[in-house]
Amino acid sequence: MEWSIQEIARAAGTTSRALRHYGQLGLLRPSRTAANGYRYYDQSALVRLQRILLLRELGLGLAATAEILDGQQDTAAALRRHLEVLEAEQERIGRQIASVKITLRRTERGEQLMPDEAFDGFDHTSYQEEVTQRWGKKAYEKGDRWWRSLSPSEKKAFQRTQHEITQDYGRARAAGVSPDSERVQAITRRHVEWLSIITTPSKEYLVGLGEMYVADPRFAVNYDRHGAGTAVLVRDAMKVYAERNLR
Repeated sequence: MEWSIQEIARAAGTTSRALRHYGQLGLLRPSRTAANGYRYYDQSALVRLQRILLLRELGLGLAATAEILDGQQDTAAALRRHLEVLEAEQERIGRQIASVKITLRRTERGEQLMPDEAFDGFDHTSYQEEVTQRWGKKAYEKGDRWWRSLSPSEKKAFQRTQHEITQDYGRARAAGVSPDSERVQAITRRHVEWLSIITTPSKEYLVGLGEMYVADPRFAVNYDRHGAGTAVLVRDAMKVYAERNLR
């Protein structure tokens, strides 16, 4: 089966103009263009558009979206990853909704509210299962104890340092600086020092983390919002740093 550009735009909640723009960028080509110029899309085009819209909802620009799609040749695997991200976000939002409902109910009734009820769904522990699977239970528990030991000001300082490093990567990417340059490697050194606060980065760890920054849209968007291709620069820079300095 195939559908006209108007049908696809209506179903996807977008416009024919947006779809034509995607086509001009090579991001979403029609499966067929009729003699009268009308564009038609088949199932594979529908799947690709769904992936485009998912990545756009994560905040990625068109250039970054194209780069991710081009690097993910296994469509089924990419969709499974998208589904995992969406389900995790659904679960987190569900917990937040329940938490706010409890807060509202207890506030209206003048009842005592407990911290665990007020902040369920707002803390970093929502990633416990994923961290445990990637790096082991001990790694999660160590990081969790460390994070809970920090004061609010210390937590903000830690996050601010990470944000500054990310911004500097973005500036380097905009300037066209290579991953193995002295400038980018200096940023990467700061990045590794920041990571070293809670872990001891090995060569394998750093290379794997860099790959995840590109492959996982949740991480890619944090870098690519500072410029398309920033996540790729970080990945390549981390690999260079690991090969030069770690075992």
